This record gives sequence, structure tokens and C-alpha cells, in this order.
Amino acid sequence: MFTKEITLTNKTGLHARPASLFVKEASKFSSVIMVAKNGKKYNAKSIIGVLSMGAGNGDTISIIADGNDEVEAVEALINLVKSNFNE
Repeated sequence: MFTKEITLTNKTGLHARPASLFVKEASKFSSVIMVAKNGKKYNAKSIIGVLSMGAGNGDTISIIADGNDEVEAVEALINLVKSNFNE
């Protein structure tokens, strides 16, 4: 299992377009990927899960992956968040 935390710095957080990009990126990997906020975990490969998290600008989230490509998955998602979802 591999985990990293990051703070959302884009304007809208994980809503609509950014959430869609997040799920699309997570779905590229075979590992089980979860995203957590305030101790509650959500499926990172589910648009409904990511949107229901309600993560906004300034919120800190944890990206947790478990599987054969867990490090690559977490790093790819961290890089997407760092890029502010290519906004």
C-alpha cells in the first residue's frame, strides 16, 4: 500500500471537470485506488464517489493505492493535482 497527501489548490477542488480527469487518470491503473478526506474513503475510480467527497479548494486529501502499480498510480494522481488539473 502506498499513500500520499496533497492540498487542492485549483479553484473548484474535485468538482465536475477536475473530478472527471481524476477518475480518468485513476482508471488507467490496475491497483485499487481510494481517496480520503477527513478520515472517510472514496473510490477514486468512481465519479460519484469522488464528487460525493465534496473536496474543495484548500482541502487536503490522501490518495491511497494498493496493487502492483500503486506507486505509479499515486504519483500520477499527485502530479495531476499539482498541475491544477491542467487548468
